[in-house]
Amino acid sequence: MMKFDIPQGATPLDPNELEGLILTHITRRAELDRWEQENINEALAWLADHKPKDILNERFMKRLHKKMFCNVWRWAGTFRQRDKNIGVSWYTIPVQLKQLCDDAQYWIEHRTFEADEIAARVHHKLVWIHLFPNGNGRHARIMADILLEYGFDKPPFTWGRANLIRSGQDRTKYIESLQAADRGDYRLLLEFVRS
Repeated sequence: MMKFDIPQGATPLDPNELEGLILTHITRRAELDRWEQENINEALAWLADHKPKDILNERFMKRLHKKMFCNVWRWAGTFRQRDKNIGVSWYTIPVQLKQLCDDAQYWIEHRTFEADEIAARVHHKLVWIHLFPNGNGRHARIMADILLEYGFDKPPFTWGRANLIRSGQDRTKYIESLQAADRGDYRLLLEFVRS
């Protein structure tokens, strides 16, 4: 059975999830990262062609995740079915996601927060819920950017201009900003997303 090193703060895949790897020739984390990024680039091209507006729903979020990882993982676009070291209990994912989507719609309609804060809060809550076995941070970052670009007609976040899938100082700052948001303090996250 193959095992991959996981970046700081990332969720490890269990053996059943690893069996979902389509590309069985992959043996190193760098190879996995490369194939996943190629798949994500295809998803980004699909987004650019379709410019979706109706994104704050389960159907779209599953579809986006599937587009991002369907060439690499059989379970792409499917909610996780096990508890992890992060995230809500797996069986509450649909309810938690519906609550987030309803909250986000309310924030948008009532201008509760500025666009950047709405997108940052959606991002944080998606990571906190942890919808999928893998790729949650990348999925949540793209969701925030889609919301900004196609919902608010604003530029996407810069995300510290860093590679956040690798361990390092930038990833540490990102994780610390998410942990502060867990405590209700979004200042670090709002600084990081535009840094």
